[in-house]
Amino acid sequence: MSTASHSSHASAFGQLVTGPPGAGKSTYCHGMYQFLTALGRPVSVINLDPAVSNPPYPCAVSITSLITLDDVMEEYGLGPNGAMLYCIEYLEANFDWLVEQLDALLEPQGGSGYIVIDTPGQAELWTNHDSLKRIVNRLLKLDYRLAAVHLTDAHAITDAAKYISAVLLALRAMLQLEMPHINVFSKIDTIGGFGDLPFNLDYYTEVQDLSYLVRQLEEVPRAKRFAKLNAAMAELIEEFSLVGFETLAVEDKASMMHLVRLIDKVTGYVFMPGGTTEENLHALFSSASGTIPGGYADISDVQERWGEGREAFDKAEEERWEREWAMRKQAESMAGGVEGAAGVAGQDDDNLEHMA
Repeated sequence: MSTASHSSHASAFGQLVTGPPGAGKSTYCHGMYQFLTALGRPVSVINLDPAVSNPPYPCAVSITSLITLDDVMEEYGLGPNGAMLYCIEYLEANFDWLVEQLDALLEPQGGSGYIVIDTPGQAELWTNHDSLKRIVNRLLKLDYRLAAVHLTDAHAITDAAKYISAVLLALRAMLQLEMPHINVFSKIDTIGGFGDLPFNLDYYTEVQDLSYLVRQLEEVPRAKRFAKLNAAMAELIEEFSLVGFETLAVEDKASMMHLVRLIDKVTGYVFMPGGTTEENLHALFSSASGTIPGGYADISDVQERWGEGREAFDKAEEERWEREWAMRKQAESMAGGVEGAAGVAGQDDDNLEHMA
């Protein structure tokens, strides 16, 4: 495929999903696909993990159609890590293949396309290896409006060492990718099983004064000899002052809606099915200038929802669903009654005409 101007290619808004193994990237991509589809937004999931030939979500484009991890390991005698880097470098060298796949996928959508890109969990790809970065930069030059969504398992907040490591990893990804970036604590609905947290949840999401965690580490026998290193890492994080976290429970509608609207605000995305140009512009500027709506007023509500107040919230939500279901059935029944009455009236009119 010859190089062409970017105006000849389709483009889209979307997300680049990163995070270490176990952070829930595949679950997130599947959940995001289901959620956006329910909202009526055209969405396609792109798999860039050559080790996964059958992802758990509907996959529109997959790198495994171009190259697979197993084939590279077998042909070149590489281990999993080396083979993974080779696959992404191969994708970079065959970037035109990716553009062709995306063009074929997005052109029929007439500019309303939205993509979610699932990436491998190998940290080198989005911390210090440049192939993925160059691929994303080339997409950005083709007018793709993308934001990085970096997932971290919420369990990291239960241990000071894990938390500082997770923050450093998120910071390194932000510095490497150099694109709009949102860090997310995934699986936040599991915090109820963590026991009492040393600090409130906002301490971890806002990455507040880390000296408290450094003191905690000094009380751990195996970490005492690394006291100066721990203090230096905490100081480094605070000097950059870049990292903050959102929270996410994939199966919670309010949590997903809050994150989607935040991502939309970062990328400038607006989609209103059937909306006029004026309506879409109004929605865009309202999103850009307004507050981020969501099911929870602040992070303390999130902590209460998934912590000690979970049972009460679950019960209230179940009751709300029951009321919505009853109202929907009532509306359907009334609509059926109106249609039935209209049909009877039509029959009466036909009978009167026949008698006449």
